[in-house]
Amino acid sequence: MRILVTGAAGFLGSHICERLIEEGHSVVGMDNLLTGSLENLDGLFGNERFLFVKHDVTNYIVVPGKLDAILHFASPASPDDYLRHPIPTLKVGALGTHKALGLALEKKAVFMLASTSEVYGDPQVNPQPETYWGNVNPIGPRGVYDEAKRFAEAMSTAYHNYHGVEVRIARIFNTFGPRMRINDGRAVPNFITQALKNRPLTVYGDGSQTRSLCYVSDLVEGLYRLLNSKLNTPVNIGNPHEMTMLELARTVKALARSKSAISFKPLPQDDPRVRRPDITLARRHLGNWSPEVPVKDGLAGTIRYFRRKLKK
Repeated sequence: MRILVTGAAGFLGSHICERLIEEGHSVVGMDNLLTGSLENLDGLFGNERFLFVKHDVTNYIVVPGKLDAILHFASPASPDDYLRHPIPTLKVGALGTHKALGLALEKKAVFMLASTSEVYGDPQVNPQPETYWGNVNPIGPRGVYDEAKRFAEAMSTAYHNYHGVEVRIARIFNTFGPRMRINDGRAVPNFITQALKNRPLTVYGDGSQTRSLCYVSDLVEGLYRLLNSKLNTPVNIGNPHEMTMLELARTVKALARSKSAISFKPLPQDDPRVRRPDITLARRHLGNWSPEVPVKDGLAGTIRYFRRKLKK
């Protein structure tokens, strides 16, 4: 297939591009480099089946030739990013999704949306199944990201129902691995960077809030299976293994052999208390997919990556 990936220079986008190339497809990678980095694509430059285009997808998208699929991964994805870029975050979820869907309609291509577990907000149901509608504060500091993705899901579904576009909606839960930015702002890169520098690990609240961490290779496998499925409704892709933030901080500290203390700070507004995917649908329809990489093994590999980055 010939596939367009928006947000190609980001953490997830770059891993997706690599997987598609490995599977024998041709990839057009597109990114405005607001939060992405060309360094993430170093292994693909020079490959005749990979083309990079610098472009902001909130503007009209032109890609000559056929496209079999469009994977819309463009968006700031960490709280630090979307608090710093609130309007671009809303625009890429709304205008960017609209432009990418219009191109999918024109090219008769499958459209995949990288949605998020953040559509569930601070959930009152745990674990979260796809049937749960969420508990989101639309005007809170996280609302620009949460509502952008909720709107993107609605737009994708409308294009499927009205125009017949084949859509795949992946609700991606917390994912980690190499190519996360040192200053990303999310828990895993924060803890690892602080641990490797022997600085206090910042835990918000009392650390009892939970997340479910999925290593990037497992996440990409789930996404690739979803792309090749016939599911037009949202599907949770993530690791049902739940752990507290305090447990994660202690695990990172031990794996990094760090002397860091743990520092507690007030919990940010609307920070979800729990986060855990119900992956029954993914197991049933994606070839019994479920994560295989233990969290500790994934963290150890990510720590090695960050250690190399910090030495540079």
